[in-house]
Amino acid sequence: MQLALFDLDNTLLAGDSDFQWGQFLIKKGLLNAEDHLAKNLGFYEDYKAGNLDIYAFLDFQLKPLSEHKRNELDALHREYMEQTIRPMITDKARALVEKHRENGDLLMIITATNSFVTGPIAKEFGIDNLIGTTPEEIDGEFTGRVSGTPSFQTGKITRLKEWLAERNQTLDSYEVSWFYSDSHNDLPLMKLVDKPVAVDPDHTLKSHAESAGWPVISLR
Repeated sequence: MQLALFDLDNTLLAGDSDFQWGQFLIKKGLLNAEDHLAKNLGFYEDYKAGNLDIYAFLDFQLKPLSEHKRNELDALHREYMEQTIRPMITDKARALVEKHRENGDLLMIITATNSFVTGPIAKEFGIDNLIGTTPEEIDGEFTGRVSGTPSFQTGKITRLKEWLAERNQTLDSYEVSWFYSDSHNDLPLMKLVDKPVAVDPDHTLKSHAESAGWPVISLR
């Protein structure tokens, strides 16, 4: 069996689910537009530059989850899926996932975005396995803090190895391992798998992929 790993934001999605979740909450009047947007854009620029302080970002990103009851958040997310996420899923992205599914591969989305935002998106793709940054919960409600290792940069490797170890596996347990990503932040994991694929890549990743002879594709 082969293992097919997919980044989510700007890879399987034609956009960033985390950034757009903040935009959605602003439109719903649940976040201060001016304050939130400025900070969100700042973090996004840091992410693209490769110097994001992941813990500072998560303090910012997860705080809104702690300010609403879980049933309210779930209702908001259903609306967010319909209005924002489904239009960001291209036919090419769905076709790529289906190609690996038809091949009998084990499918996984591995993303830095928190699992509350990304869980329903993985289900939309019919992908059961998700590694996302885990928001801490107490009695079913979010605290605004992170639980465990954020799945960002080398944290994706840590979380993936933990997931595999729970199954008494390693990457070598699979005939071939794939990883599709748009971002140079994912280079640590891309260098670890058998078949890294750059998808609509940023400039840094595109340059690295071309010099390393990795495939460069577009799902847009």
